[in-house]
Amino acid sequence: MTPRYSDDVLSPGWQRRDRPLTRPVTAEIGLVLEDPQSGFCGAIVTWENGLVVLEDRHGKRRSFPFGPGFWLEGQPVSLDQPRVERKAPGQTASGSRVAPVAPAKVAAASRIWVEGLHDAELIEKVWGDDLRYIGVVVEPLGGIDHLDDRLNHFGPTAQARVGVLVDHLVAGSKESRLIEQVRRRADAAAIFVTGHDFVDIWQAVKPTSLGVAHWPVVAKGTDWKQGICQGLGWPAATPTDVARAWRRILARVNSWTDLDHRFVQEVEKLIDFVQPDDLGD
Repeated sequence: MTPRYSDDVLSPGWQRRDRPLTRPVTAEIGLVLEDPQSGFCGAIVTWENGLVVLEDRHGKRRSFPFGPGFWLEGQPVSLDQPRVERKAPGQTASGSRVAPVAPAKVAAASRIWVEGLHDAELIEKVWGDDLRYIGVVVEPLGGIDHLDDRLNHFGPTAQARVGVLVDHLVAGSKESRLIEQVRRRADAAAIFVTGHDFVDIWQAVKPTSLGVAHWPVVAKGTDWKQGICQGLGWPAATPTDVARAWRRILARVNSWTDLDHRFVQEVEKLIDFVQPDDLGD
């Protein structure tokens, strides 16, 4: 006689046999989740105090507690907060020694100029403590096409030096020609220009910090940032998608160890150049 039941219906776990298993996932900026109870679906934009904030495609935001109850790509997940990497005792995110607590400083006359807001945000996240200690402000230029005019307006001197970080600084490029003009200025001794050969500041973040072996290769003629998003499997149709991608990348940076060492070296040179002389080494 053929048994009516192939398994023991009283064995543990039979109630959950046909249900999809809930798997844990770690929250990250841009991750799209659904709350099945309310039907709300949106991307993670931030989290704090045990709550995660989702934003839908219409810009509406709602907060939900961490834990089970979410769906990701049609499967149930339990959402965990990212593990906070602890800095070594007495060290900043840049690896510098933590300075003694002191009153807030008036900004120094010297400046660090970077091409865009993303550059400024990345430097602030890693070197913010160092810059506040020396009182130097980082300002985005919105490109360097008018760098010479900006320098004329600023008027660099030995007491008001300017360090400039340039994206995609490679031989024969427009950027390299502009820099040569700057180096011929009469006040060139008060200006230090350096850069990196990455297409965009995004590439200064190690791909391994994002969980991938290398940055995607973007086909010629394709918008670079959109191509990167597509290569990583992230939404890329709108400027909002690209903005979310940057927040997602920046969220993976906790210290200088998450950055390409070549970028770290150039930023350190800039900080050394603009540091007020009375602070010493």
